[in-house]
Formats: sequence, structure tokens, C-alpha cells
Amino acid sequence: MRKDSTDKDLKPMSQTPKISIPIKWDAKACENFSEEKLLLYRSNLLGSDLRVTNYGGGNTSAKVMMKDPLTDKDVEVLWVKGSGGDIGSMKLDGFATLSMDKLIALKGLYRGLAHEDAMVDYLPHCTFNLNARAASIDTPLHAYIPHKHVDHVHPDAVIAIAASRNGEAITQKVFADELGWIPWQRPGYDLGLKIEALCKAKPHLQGIVLGGHGLFTWGATAVECYENTIKTIQKAQNYIDSKDQGLCFGGPRLAPLDEARRKEFASRFMPPLRGILSKQNEKIGHFNDSEDVLAFVCSQQARKLAALGTSCPDHFLRTKIAPLFVDFDPAKDSVESVLASLDDALERYRKSYEAYYNRCKHPDSPAMRDPYPVIILVSGVGLFSYASDKATARIAGEFYVNAINVMRGAAALDEYVALPEQEAFDIEYWALEEAKLRRRQA
Repeated sequence: MRKDSTDKDLKPMSQTPKISIPIKWDAKACENFSEEKLLLYRSNLLGSDLRVTNYGGGNTSAKVMMKDPLTDKDVEVLWVKGSGGDIGSMKLDGFATLSMDKLIALKGLYRGLAHEDAMVDYLPHCTFNLNARAASIDTPLHAYIPHKHVDHVHPDAVIAIAASRNGEAITQKVFADELGWIPWQRPGYDLGLKIEALCKAKPHLQGIVLGGHGLFTWGATAVECYENTIKTIQKAQNYIDSKDQGLCFGGPRLAPLDEARRKEFASRFMPPLRGILSKQNEKIGHFNDSEDVLAFVCSQQARKLAALGTSCPDHFLRTKIAPLFVDFDPAKDSVESVLASLDDALERYRKSYEAYYNRCKHPDSPAMRDPYPVIILVSGVGLFSYASDKATARIAGEFYVNAINVMRGAAALDEYVALPEQEAFDIEYWALEEAKLRRRQA
């Protein structure tokens, strides 16, 4: 007989252990590296920790003096992560290389926000030494920062600040005048110019927080840039830890199933779920019932927060704007009862997604993608993620764990705020981001 949970079974989550993000730089391991190899070393270190940046998210750069193959003169070349790459696993051929002289000349061609995407078409003309790697839409954000080494990452701790209702004030409180703040704006040429202007107006800054998005940091050397990035993230995390009293997401609403019963639930739930989700495109599933996931799905505020959607652009590119939330009370419900309601729940999600697409689409928007959810949250059980292959399904789940961490941190500091629906759509269906996703899949 199943034991019913009662209020006395609902124990508040203990205060989160202090999170330490170590500095991994090994001077001996890279003592004879060239500037470009130091950039790769730095990039791989940053990308090795999902708390620093999500898979495929963020980018790194260095401005390197190199010999022009035609003139044999020294010229400044921007090495920056190419479109669709992952800084944790990339190799040297994953960097785009562009002439800084030509990137600076692009300023004379910029005609304003209405012509943002057209600026990307000019980037291939700035290529140095016939490098075939496509440049990222974030290239201007790196090019115009007046520092040699630049990191752009998506740390949970910093995005928690960036996605808080009073994020700018919190940034000032935590970092004083060490970091600047720029409100949410879609990545592109104009944002690059705004970052440059802020850097020049406040040359003492060590970095910039982008509202709802992420972090830029820099340094005169590769190691200085890396250490600045890690120390900045740790400072944000320390502040969140000081505010997080363990009663995350309004406290627990119900107790989870024990581990064995969670696995049994998943084994019976996933095959029929996969069948419905594969109506348009075949899917593979992944299951996550980690402590962080359970704290979220079993909480008082889980359904409300899930409906708000994620904040960082990379999150909803992988996870859709919002997950499907399935109510399951281990004390009352069964796998059979959840399965019996699954068709209706997924049909409601499909119609809701179609309505979102139709509300927000533009005349030139790409066709609507598969309208079924990528992330399915089941209270008391965990997180299910579905995609075209196992690795992509796992990564989508990891992205939503990042989103959970962001929501928890923002709630501890202030109030979590997602991107407005139209902004979310414009990122999700941005032709340039779609091209980036295709490169990741190639």
C-alpha cells in the first residue's frame, strides 16, 4: 500500500552548500603556448563547467598580431569563437579570424537598428587569411571592446542577477563600479557599439552585465581575463549564497517519490510520451531527477515559474519558451492516471504553442517548428527532455537545469523576470540563430 505524504513529510530544502567555482589555470601546462593556443586553453577551461557557461553558449576572443600573407606586415587579427561552436570542446579551427582594420571600417556602413542583420553579411569580407569558419553574430561585441582578451559567458549566478526585476541595482550593490550594466537587447551590431561606448566612458570597468543575458569580462592577458571571469562569477555566487536560506521556490508543495519509484515511473512514462512527441519528428528522451530538479518540481512556485519561461537566449533556443508542467501527487496519483491525461495535456500545449507562434510571428518569420514540448516537468518525479537524438535531449535538460538555477538565484535576490514573449519569439525564430543551430548539428 502506498504511504500518503502529509505536511510533516514536507521538509524545507536545507540551505544550499556554498558553491565554489575553482580557478583551473595551470601555468606550467601552457607556458610555451602562442596567443591563439592560450585563447583555446582559456576557452576549454571556461566551457568545462556548466555553472560558467552552458553547452554551445558564450564566446571568447583575443586580438592577436599576425603577419598579413600578402603584405608581410604585422596586423591586428580578432580570433573569436565561430558560429555554432562550443568553447568547452572546440579546437583551434573553431575560431573565426577577422581583420580588426576591416571590422573598424564596418562602422561606416552601419545604418541603424533596422539594418542589424545586414551587418552579418559584411563579416565574411573581414576574414583574415581565407579562414572558412563563419563568424558569430556576437563578433562586433568582442571586436569593439578596447581590451585584448574578452570572455562572454552565461553563468547561472550572473544571469540570476541579470534576470532579476532590479538587476541593475543588484549589480551595483554586489560589484560597486567594477561592472557596468546594459539593459536587455538582442545581440547584434548596435549592442556591440553600446558596449564599446560604455567601455570608453568608464575605462575602469572590469566587465559588463547584459540584462537577461549574461556577462562580458576582459583582461590584458589570457590568464588575467580568465581569472577575472571566474572571480566575477564567484563573487555573484557568494552574494546569492548569502541570501539563499534554503526555502527555494516558496518551499515544498509535496514530497517526491523515493528514488526506486521515480525510476519505475520514468520507465513506464517515457515510452508512451515518446510516441506522442514523435508524431511530427522522431524523438529520444532523457530523464533527470537530481536534487536541484526535485526541489523545483516539488515546490510551491514551480508551475508559475515554469509558465514564465526562461531568460537567457541560449536557454529557450534549446528548450522552447516554456516547458509542459504535469501535476502529479505521489500521495494520490498513479502512473496510469498521468498517462490517461497525457494526450489532452500535450494537445493543450500544442495549441498554446501554435497560438504563441501566431501572436508573435512576422511576415518573414521561419515556419513554425515542431509544436510539442522539449521539456516536460512532472511534480514529484523530475525532468524529461526530448530531442532528435540522445545527446541533444540530454543537453536540453542541462539547459533547463541552468534555467532552474537562474530562477532560484533570482528569487533569492529579488524577483525572477523572464524575457517578454515577443522578445523570446524574435530570438527563437531569428534566422541568424536558426543558422547557428544548423551549424551545431552539422
